[in-house]
Amino acid sequence: MKRSDRLERTRNSIMRTATKLFLQKGFGETSTRDIAKQIGITQPALYHHFSDKEVLYLDVMTQLGGKVRKDINKVMRKHKLTPNEQIWQITEALKKHHPLSIYDQYWQARRLLSTSSQQKLNMIFTMDYLEPIAEYFKQPQVGLRPDILPREAAELFLADITPIFGTYQPIAGNDISDEQRDQLILDCVVNGLSITK
Repeated sequence: MKRSDRLERTRNSIMRTATKLFLQKGFGETSTRDIAKQIGITQPALYHHFSDKEVLYLDVMTQLGGKVRKDINKVMRKHKLTPNEQIWQITEALKKHHPLSIYDQYWQARRLLSTSSQQKLNMIFTMDYLEPIAEYFKQPQVGLRPDILPREAAELFLADITPIFGTYQPIAGNDISDEQRDQLILDCVVNGLSITK
């Protein structure tokens, strides 16, 4: 195997493992030592590919954000779906890529990153999460309140669906499935808790 092929294979392994660990444990709880150990390389070998943990994290988030944006855009192109079906499929797309709360992980990482890396993470979060979700809220059939902008609605949505990600919050005892629980949470987020007259 050529050296360039080995380097590319190692870089891909680092990205896969870093993605898994960052998403499972968060930026603060994941070390480059953990990543290198899981792959079976040394920490200096990892630094041959990524100059530091922040660079690696931003590369992971850029790649992951692109996948999230692609999946949300795919849902938005399904014009025959009702708004409720669209928001459910958007939520499912987010859950597919994130085992833990997107909003919590974003804010935790942001607090620990350098100013320059915070700006890059903000761009990723805005372009790959907020803007595609805001497109959902721009649709007239969604009926967004006039005092809330679509991007604000996207931010509130991501914050409010936190209980869906990697948490166990029993509702109605054991009488409902995980999917029914997630749908109930989502319905309460989107439609509120009370019936309006």
